[in-house]
Amino acid sequence: MSQTSENDQPHNLNLALLGHGKMGSAVAGIAPERGFDLRLILTIESNPDGVAVTEENFRGIDVAIDFTQPDVVVNNIRRVAGLGVNLVVGTTGWNDRFAEVEKTVKENGIGLVYAANFSIGVQLFYRLAREAARIFAPYQMYEPYIVEAHHKFKKDAPSGTALELKRRVEPLLPSHEVLTSSVRGGYIPGMHELGFDSEADTVVVRHNARSRQGFAEGALYAARWVVGKKGMFAFDQVLEEQQ
Repeated sequence: MSQTSENDQPHNLNLALLGHGKMGSAVAGIAPERGFDLRLILTIESNPDGVAVTEENFRGIDVAIDFTQPDVVVNNIRRVAGLGVNLVVGTTGWNDRFAEVEKTVKENGIGLVYAANFSIGVQLFYRLAREAARIFAPYQMYEPYIVEAHHKFKKDAPSGTALELKRRVEPLLPSHEVLTSSVRGGYIPGMHELGFDSEADTVVVRHNARSRQGFAEGALYAARWVVGKKGMFAFDQVLEEQQ
């Protein structure tokens, strides 16, 4: 039996984490087991206006993950990109500034992976939802809808995942508007469903998150992938390339 040399083993990457809320904590909890040395954690409080994103703090950092808030994420991206560090961005609510971020990424020659949801299961759910939309499109008696539910602390509604789901399925259902409803309450990690309702019955495609671990796993998967890359990449592109 041939033996694997040390050079064949994935080496640990030095990780910076921006945001240490529920998602940031989930990433921090499993990062060491996934081959990352967590060298820097910046919280909303320790990094006001991005002041802690400095050359000194980021020296030796291979990749950064941002799970902060919509009002600070674009400034964080601009500052981290200025240091030449690649990024994974799981924060949502900045789609209206996408062109600005894309320009920043290009001008600084970095790589950035973004997603409304870094759960691999959600990415596969998107594909199932699109196929369901194709199947139901010819049958006008079925009205499509989207429902999403999250914990009471989530800032944006509808969720970025729900908006992305709508963006993907609505072109396949040209005769219908896909209405979207949001629920905020308790401690729900996340639920998204695409339903098709008629007077006779209802068909539902649903994704339920049991915990935040799935999101953290996906973000770290993207973080390892983006090292050495240049450009803007949606997370589903990363998964398609691996397949």
